[in-house]
Amino acid sequence: MKKLLLSTCFLWSLFFLNAQSHLYFPTASNWEKKSPAFYHIDTLKLQEAIDFAINNETKLSKNLWLSQALQFGKEPFSDPVGPMSSRGPAAGIIVYKGYIIAEWGNPNSVEMSNSVTKSFLSTVVGLAFQKGLINSLNDKVYTYLPPIELANNVEKGDQNPITQSSFIYPFETEHNRKISWDHMLRQTSDWEGTLWGKPDWADRPSDKPNEWLTRKRNEPGTTYKYNDTRVNALALAATAVWHQPLPQVLRDNIMNPIGASSTWLWTGYKNSWIVLDGQMMQSVSGGGHYGGGLFINAYDMARFGLLTLRKGNWNGKQLIAEEWFKNATTPTAANEGYGFMNYFLNTNKKLYPSAPINAYAHIGNGTNMIYVDGENELVAVVRWINDKASDEFLKKLLSALPK
Repeated sequence: MKKLLLSTCFLWSLFFLNAQSHLYFPTASNWEKKSPAFYHIDTLKLQEAIDFAINNETKLSKNLWLSQALQFGKEPFSDPVGPMSSRGPAAGIIVYKGYIIAEWGNPNSVEMSNSVTKSFLSTVVGLAFQKGLINSLNDKVYTYLPPIELANNVEKGDQNPITQSSFIYPFETEHNRKISWDHMLRQTSDWEGTLWGKPDWADRPSDKPNEWLTRKRNEPGTTYKYNDTRVNALALAATAVWHQPLPQVLRDNIMNPIGASSTWLWTGYKNSWIVLDGQMMQSVSGGGHYGGGLFINAYDMARFGLLTLRKGNWNGKQLIAEEWFKNATTPTAANEGYGFMNYFLNTNKKLYPSAPINAYAHIGNGTNMIYVDGENELVAVVRWINDKASDEFLKKLLSALPK
């Protein structure tokens, strides 16, 4: 019986390895293209989906400074402190079974991805967990952090120089000491404080200004709020844990192994510089809400989407544990449509009624979207589409696939 069991396990292992070996992964120098007809995809319907994406380009200005002001100018302290750039027209790539089957616009254009950056941030946190730099995601963040030495005094500049400190302690309030890594990843921390000149309450504030400074503190884990100041606090904590700039961590462990280009960059703010181990390094931002974040082309976005589709495996090498993606796509108790940042889930088909329930997307303002669909072996990068048009685009795209 024992020999039979071992033989069965061996055969299943061979089957799995054989299945993996048939998966296509692009090399750094070449991403093979296939005609849609090769996979019996309806070419006319596919083109209809692409035309729809182009015709439903966001109406917001291509001047992203102006676009940012129009969207967030009413928020207190909303002025950008990180770099920004103008964008190009609508663009995108469709990847089916690993191969590029369609593209439009200029996929090579390096542009702001806004909050798609958050998915790259959660990935470097996942790598820290995998490496043992974080023992448990339920651990309290403050127990991992040294005093954060500022490279300038912008954060403390209005204090009395006699009492001024060169350090900040972003997780050392009574409330913030309760916050775990999991809370930060799921945007349920209700972290309190000001970081890089941006108070937590000033990001998407309530319509009651008199309560901004005295808001109720919610128990970590109980309330979801999308908040870039808190995301930046996670980026700072991850930088302290790694003792390295996060772009370097991402490049060495993810982007180079998946064959990404050398044209992407991940940046923070002009005032987000710290000193760690005697070296100056920038704590990067988790999006473009105040400027900064990840500037990247659509091809590199698609490679990252393919990595998440394949649950961290790239051509036989597990870059990040499959278990991480299981956690990242597990619904958050306080918001069942959200996993780890920035995995937007299709729980109960609320996000995309036309898509499979297990599909998800990495989404950033713009709209920038990396749609990931394991059921259909599909990745779609769609840049600068009107958010309200996203589901109709997916409906048209999915209708083109072979039944």
